[in-house]
Amino acid sequence: MYSFIIGTVEEKQENLIVLNNNGIGYELLVSSNTIANTPNIGDDAKLYTYLYVREDAMQLFGFWNKQEKDIFLSLISVSGIGAKTAIQMLSCITPSELINAIVFGDVKLIASIKGIGKKTAERIILELKNSINALNGITLENYNDFADNNVDNTAIDEATVLLVNMGLSKMEAMRIVKKVAQPNDTTEEIITKSLRNMN
Repeated sequence: MYSFIIGTVEEKQENLIVLNNNGIGYELLVSSNTIANTPNIGDDAKLYTYLYVREDAMQLFGFWNKQEKDIFLSLISVSGIGAKTAIQMLSCITPSELINAIVFGDVKLIASIKGIGKKTAERIILELKNSINALNGITLENYNDFADNNVDNTAIDEATVLLVNMGLSKMEAMRIVKKVAQPNDTTEEIITKSLRNMN
């Protein structure tokens, strides 16, 4: 029903933002990540939205970018994960960290989120791994296809680790390395081309 709302930030509280759009105040439930990325009170902001409808309530959720909204929608598709739990998860770790945890099966990280136990974390990974991969245009199978192109997997792994150490998420590093790596490239050559690609 609502894809996004552009308006003036009237109020910012813990997990709540009010946007004034043409004299109407839209109360949005948001994650801590969205709070941190939303402009100050009095400034204009654009938040992506999702209207969550239940028999006893209607709640409008807000997201600072489309990626966070897409991940939220994926999370609430998992059995036992409601909208407030999904927002809680996105408040505890960033969308990129959550994507990485799902893609690489990091049960421990997801289970460390308040209210998420080990079994729930395993269910989230099991149900979302393929859809999250598709959402971000990357699969572990494609990543491992380097071997078919005679690319040194050791060089790939080393280059990916170095890029992560420079501040990239593991998924971002993998995407860049996959794009630039050629057969017989050394770690240094892959890093050089990756940095060029980033610039």
